[in-house]
Amino acid sequence: MLMLTVPREEYLMIGKDIKITFLGGNKNQLKLMIDAPKEVNIARGRAIQKRAVKRRNAALNKEREEAQEQAKAASCAQNEK
Repeated sequence: MLMLTVPREEYLMIGKDIKITFLGGNKNQLKLMIDAPKEVNIARGRAIQKRAVKRRNAALNKEREEAQEQAKAASCAQNEK
């Protein structure tokens, strides 16, 4: 991990293709400009977490629906006897 204190307009290079420029900010926010090739996926941590929660909830809902269908099928089978 690298922790830096940098002045406004200072930039970092990651490899040869990715440039991160610090545009300023305050104690609670930092403004960055990221220049990278289109092939590089850049995502905010909050967006990644939000997607993970949605996927987890979708999986739980699917499991719940499948369990309900199985219970319904078992109930129908019992009623037919």
